[in-house]
Amino acid sequence: MQPVAELTRDLVLVGGGHSHAIALRRLAMRPLAGVRITLISPSSHTPYSGMLPGLVAGHYTFEETHIDLAKLCQWAGARFVCAQVTALDPHNQCVSVQGRPAIHYDVISLDTGSEPELDSVPGARTHATPVKPVARLWQRWQAFEARMAALHERPARIGIVGGGAGSVELALAMAYRVQTQSSPSQLRRSAQGGPPASSVSAPSTGLQQARHTVQVELWCGAEDILQAYNMRARRAVKRALHEAGIVLHTQARVVDVQADRLTTADGRQGEFDELFWCTGAAPAPWVAASGLATDAAGFLAVNEMLQSHDDPAVFAAGDIAAFTADPRPKAGVYAVRQAPVLEHNLRALLEGRTLRRYRPQRRFLSLLSLGEKRATAERGRFSATGAWVWQWKDRIDRNFMARFSALPTMSVPATSAAVAQQPCGGCGAKVGAQALAAVLAELATLYPEHCSAAVNDASPVPVAPGQRIVQSVDVLRQIVADPWLMGRIAANHALSDLYACGARPVSALAAVTLPFASARVLQRDLFQILAGAMATFAAADCRLNGGHSMQGPELQLGFTVNGVAMDCSDDKPGLLGKTGAAAGDALVLTKPLGTGALFAAHMLQATDGRDIQAAIAMMLASNARAAQLALSHRATACTDITGFGLLGHLLEMLADDQGAQLEASAVPLLPGAMSVVQAGMASTMAPSNVASFGARLRSSADAVRAQLLFDPQTSGGLLIAVPGAQAAELCTALRQSGYTSAAVIGRVCACDNPAGVRVELR
Repeated sequence: MQPVAELTRDLVLVGGGHSHAIALRRLAMRPLAGVRITLISPSSHTPYSGMLPGLVAGHYTFEETHIDLAKLCQWAGARFVCAQVTALDPHNQCVSVQGRPAIHYDVISLDTGSEPELDSVPGARTHATPVKPVARLWQRWQAFEARMAALHERPARIGIVGGGAGSVELALAMAYRVQTQSSPSQLRRSAQGGPPASSVSAPSTGLQQARHTVQVELWCGAEDILQAYNMRARRAVKRALHEAGIVLHTQARVVDVQADRLTTADGRQGEFDELFWCTGAAPAPWVAASGLATDAAGFLAVNEMLQSHDDPAVFAAGDIAAFTADPRPKAGVYAVRQAPVLEHNLRALLEGRTLRRYRPQRRFLSLLSLGEKRATAERGRFSATGAWVWQWKDRIDRNFMARFSALPTMSVPATSAAVAQQPCGGCGAKVGAQALAAVLAELATLYPEHCSAAVNDASPVPVAPGQRIVQSVDVLRQIVADPWLMGRIAANHALSDLYACGARPVSALAAVTLPFASARVLQRDLFQILAGAMATFAAADCRLNGGHSMQGPELQLGFTVNGVAMDCSDDKPGLLGKTGAAAGDALVLTKPLGTGALFAAHMLQATDGRDIQAAIAMMLASNARAAQLALSHRATACTDITGFGLLGHLLEMLADDQGAQLEASAVPLLPGAMSVVQAGMASTMAPSNVASFGARLRSSADAVRAQLLFDPQTSGGLLIAVPGAQAAELCTALRQSGYTSAAVIGRVCACDNPAGVRVELR
C-alpha cells in the first residue's frame, strides 16, 4: 500500500491581496511536504487595483479585473475560508474569524490591504463609501448608476474626497462612464446588465448631455493633486479632469459630512448624492490589538525578511505591512514585488533554510488611467500621455491577470485535488441506484424478516404504542475544503432526511474519518468539523451524543440522526411520507438544483467562485421551516433531493399508477449550473442516474435543463406534493420564510404504463 503523506503544519494566509495571490501560485508549483495552506478572505474574488478604474469606466468586466480566489485555492490544493478575520493572537497562534471558531496556524502571513481613514472626520463612516473594500464600492456604484436614471429633475452629484492617484483615476473613470451614456434609458439598460459603456456609441452631444445629468467634484485637502508626481504628469491629469467636466477643489480639507453635503475647513460646502472616500490608508484595528509592533498608523512593522519584529512566525506584505527599514508609500507595485520574497521566506522558514531580504525599488513606473482609453505614465522626471500609454498599461494589466485566469496544468497535483476530474464528493459519491436496489433486493430474499428491499433514507421506528422515532444516517465525502463548513453542510444534509419525514431532530451520533496528520493537526481539524456540525445541531435543538472517529486517506463525515414528529399528539403524529400524493397534486421544489455539476466543475477549476459560494449558501439553508410549512399546508408526500437527483427522487414518490408532468422553465437552478453543464461538465454520479432513470423521462425541453434533473444534490431542497389549491399559498409562505427560489414545478398525473415513461418534461 502506498504511504500517505501526513500533514504536520498549517500555513495560514490572511487576505487575498496581490502578494498572497502570487505567493500561493508559486507555492502550488512546488508543494511543501506536510504543510497545509489555508487562505482566509471575506470574498471569493479579490480585485486587481490597477484595473479597478477600467472596471468603473466600463472598459473591463468584473471577471477580467478580479482574481477568483476560490478557483485559485482549488487549483493550488489549498483550503479557502470565506470569512472576515477579527483578531490575531500570536501567543496561541490563532486568528479569530467572524461567526466561527478561531483558526490555528504554525506560520501566518497577512496581506489584507488597507482602507481609507474615515473616523477622523465626523459623519464620514456613516455617509461616505470607502474605495476599499472594492466589493462594497462596486455595489454602491452600480446602485448609484441605477438611481441616476431616475433623477430627471436635476443633475446627479458625485463627490470624491482625496487627491492621490486612486481618487483621480476614480473621478475620471466615473465621469467617463456617465459621459458615454447618452440618455437615461441607456443608463437604465447599463445598470441592468446591458452592454458596457465602452461599447455604447454616444452621439456628438453625449458629453454635453451627460454634464447636465451628472456633476463630479473632487475635493483635495492639499495644495495640489498627485503630490508625489512630477509637474508634467500633474498638468496632464489636471487637463484630463478639466476636459471631463470634473470640478477640482484644492486646499479643501473635509471636516464634516452630513447625509447629502460636506463641509471643508475653510467653510466651503458641497452637495452630493453619493460620496466616495479615497484619503490616506488605515489598517484593520485588530493588527495593533494583537500586541505585535506596528508603526504609528497601526500597520504591522516588518523587517527586511517581511517578518514581524516581534514574532518570526508572522509575516506581512502589501499595504498592511510597514517596512520599517526603508518606509515606502502604499502602492500595489510593492505588493507585487514583495510576493517572490514572501513565498521564498515562507518556504524557507518551514523548511529550516535561510531567508531572503526584500529590497524595495527606489523608483517605479506609475501608469494612471484618464477615464477614456488614455493614460499618463510617470517615473522620475519622465512623463508621457496618450492612447498608446493606455494600451501599454492595458497589456501589462492583462498579462498580470492572465497568471490567474489561465492556471497551468501541473503534471503532479499539489495535493489530492487533481487536475483531471476525480470522483465527486458530497452526494455525488453515492452508490448508483441500480446497484443499491439490486443488493437490497437480494438481501431481502436472504433475510426477509430483517431487511427491507425499499431504498429508504429515513425510517420510522416504533418505540412504544402510538410512539415512533424517525432514524436516518448520512455520510459524505469532502465536498468543501473548509472543515467548519463541511461540518455544517454534513449536519444539515443529515437532518434533511428527518425534515422530509416531518420529524423534529432530537439526537445525533457522528462518524468522522480525518486525513492522516500529526496529533496537533488532527485536533485542530476535529474541533473545526464538530464545531461546524454543532452550529447546525444547536440551531435545530438537536443533541450530539457522541460517535466514532478514525484516520484515513481523505475526509469523510456522517451522522446518524433521530427525530420525533413535529406534531407530537398521539392521534396525529404529523409525519410526512415519501408516497401518498394524489393525481392532480402540485409539485413544489424549495431549493434550486445544480450542486453536483458546479462542484464537479470546481474540481476542474472551471467555475466561478461566486457560483460556488451561492451553492454553499444553498446547502447551508435548513429545510426545517419548509417541512413545517408543508405540514401546515396539508402536503400529501415529501422527499428531499439528494444523490439520485430530482428525477430519481421524484420517481420514488410516485405510485405505480402515477406519473408527473414538469415545466422545465419553472425548475429553479443555481447560478452557473446551466453554463457548466452546457460546457460538458457533470458530476461523476450523473451517468449512473441517467442509466437508472433516463428511460422514465420524456423531454421536449432544452437538453441542458433536462440533464440537470439527473444532477446529484448535496443538502438539496424538499420536493413537496400538495393539493393544487394549496400550492400558490405554500410557495408564498416558503418565499417569505427565505426559500426565495421556491416554485411550483409541475403536477402529479395518472399513468397507465408503470414500466415505461413516467415523467414528462416540457
